[in-house]
Amino acid sequence: MPIARPLSVEVVLHGTDTAVLTLTGHLDLDTGTEFQHHLANQLHHGRKHFVLDLSDVPFMDSSGMNIILRVYQEVRETAGSVHIVSPTPPVRRILDLTGVSITIPVSGSVDEALERVENGPGPETDRKT
Repeated sequence: MPIARPLSVEVVLHGTDTAVLTLTGHLDLDTGTEFQHHLANQLHHGRKHFVLDLSDVPFMDSSGMNIILRVYQEVRETAGSVHIVSPTPPVRRILDLTGVSITIPVSGSVDEALERVENGPGPETDRKT
């Protein structure tokens, strides 16, 4: 069994209301609190669009998924959005099995996700996998 890596979260702001969070490591019950703290801090500072780069997250459990769904529910009330970027195959499988990838757009790159933020919500069939 692989050794769990601690989670690190890097936050880069785009404009006044968009935050790109790049996660590295396992997103699970033990590490989710740090991720949740970063999201809460960004919400507190008025961000309403979140781009979550999961390209270096080899494992995510239901607690990580629940954090993503909670922020999605919260920002929807302010016409905000959440975008997932490049989930690894194991993480993508969880997103697909639970239907999260149908609810939250999945993009192939941060630039693509930022373009979606700028253009606003599009038709459901426009979502790339």
